[in-house]
Amino acid sequence: MDSIPETAPDDLPADTLAARLVRGHVADAVELLNEQSTAAGAAALAQLPAERAIEILDTPELEDPAGLVAALPQGQAAILLDGMSADQAAEVFRELEEPVRAGLLPRLGDETQVSLQQLLSYPAGTAGSMMTTEFVSVPAGWTVERTLQHIRAVESTRETVYAIYVLDPDTRALLRSVGLRRLIIADPAAPVLSAARDMEPVTVSPLLDQEEVARLIRRHDLLAVPVVDEAQHVLGIVTVDDVIDAMVEEGTEDVHRFGGMGATEEPYTQIGFGTMLRKRGGWLCILFLGEMLTASAMQHYEVALERAVVLTLFIPLIMSSGGNSGSQATSLLIRALALGEVKLRDWWRVALRELPTGLVLGVILGAIGLGRVALWQVLGIYDYGEHWARIGLTVGAALVGVVTFGSLAGSMLPFLLKRVGFDPASASAPLVATLVDVTGLVIYFSVAVAVLGGALL
Repeated sequence: MDSIPETAPDDLPADTLAARLVRGHVADAVELLNEQSTAAGAAALAQLPAERAIEILDTPELEDPAGLVAALPQGQAAILLDGMSADQAAEVFRELEEPVRAGLLPRLGDETQVSLQQLLSYPAGTAGSMMTTEFVSVPAGWTVERTLQHIRAVESTRETVYAIYVLDPDTRALLRSVGLRRLIIADPAAPVLSAARDMEPVTVSPLLDQEEVARLIRRHDLLAVPVVDEAQHVLGIVTVDDVIDAMVEEGTEDVHRFGGMGATEEPYTQIGFGTMLRKRGGWLCILFLGEMLTASAMQHYEVALERAVVLTLFIPLIMSSGGNSGSQATSLLIRALALGEVKLRDWWRVALRELPTGLVLGVILGAIGLGRVALWQVLGIYDYGEHWARIGLTVGAALVGVVTFGSLAGSMLPFLLKRVGFDPASASAPLVATLVDVTGLVIYFSVAVAVLGGALL
C-alpha cells in the first residue's frame, strides 16, 4: 500500500493528532491513538519522527499495530519495522495479510528479515514465538569491566540489559547468566564468570508452552529466561513483560470461553457483526441442543408433573443450585490446572476432595430448602397440601444429590477436556450448567418418585 486511506469524519485532523502524539508519555499517546480510526492513526504516524513512531508501535497496549503498519506507505512501514523490537515486529508481521507481507519483507533489513523468519517459524503460544532476539551475551573470557563497556555500547539496541548471558568462547553454548547488579558490584578486573552464581541457568525450549514459561519465571522470580536449542545455544529471551502481555491475552480468551463463546483477539468495539455472530452463535447452538435434553427429561416425567404440579415450583431452584455448584468447582479447577497446582494424574485426589465438599454443601442447601417449605406452610404464605412435609423432604434430598453431582461433574470436566486435548477453559459455566440441568431433573424426579410414591405420585 503506497498511500494512506481516507480518515473517518470524527477523527482528529492528522496535523493535530500528530502534534498531540509527539508530546508526553507514550502510554497517553497510545490511548489517544486507540480512539482514532486506523486511517487517522496511520496519517498521524506518518508525520511523526521515526523514533517516536517506533516507540508507539512497540507498546503492547496499542490495539491495532498491524493495521497501522499496513496503512502506511511500505517504504516508511519498513523503516518502522526495522526499528521495532524483534518480538513486537514479529507479532505485527504475523497479523499482516498478503500481499502486504510479501511487499514489506524485501524492504526490511537483512537482520530484521532473519529475525522475523526465525520467530515466525515457531507456533503461536510457544516460547519461540514470543521471545526476542535482542539480548546481551558475552564470551566467558571477558572481564567484568569489558562486559560493562559492551553493555553501554549496545544498550539502546537491546530489549533488556538486566541479565547478561555468558557463552563458551568456542561452542557459543550458554554457561551462566549474570545479573546486572552483580556485575556492578564485582571487581572490574575479575573474569565475568566470577560474578555469576555457581548454578546452571534456568532455560526453556523454544516449543515450550507460554503458560509453562510464565510458571518458570514466577517460580524462579526472573526478569527474563533464555530460550535455548539442544546444543544450549541462546536463540532469544522471554522477558517478564512479554509473559504478562501473553497472560493477559490468554486470560481474555479464558473469560470469553467461561461465558460460553469463542475467543476473540480484537477489542469489543472493533469486532465485526459477522465475527460476533460466528463467535457466539456456535456455542449458543451447542448449549441449546444440550438444553433440549432438559426438555426431553421433563417430557419423560410429564405424568408425574400432572399429578403433582407443585413439584414444578422447585425446578428452577434445583437446576440453578446444581449449576452454581458445578461452576464453582470448574472455576477452581481451571485455575489450579493453569497454575500447575494440580496435574492430570491428580484427578482422583480432586474427586475425593469434591465429593464430601459437594455433599456437605448439598446438605446445607437441602436444609435451607426444607426449612423454606416448612416455614411457608406454617406461616400460611403458601399451602403445599397435606403432604407438605414429604414435598419439603423431596426438595431437601434432591438438593443434596444435585449439588453433590454438580460439584463432582464440575471438577472432573476440566480434567476430561485437557485429557482429550481441549482447553480446560472450555468447561465453561454454561456447559457445566447445561450438563447439570439434565441430570438435576433426573435426580429431582427420581427422589420425588421415591418419597412421594403412594401419596401424590
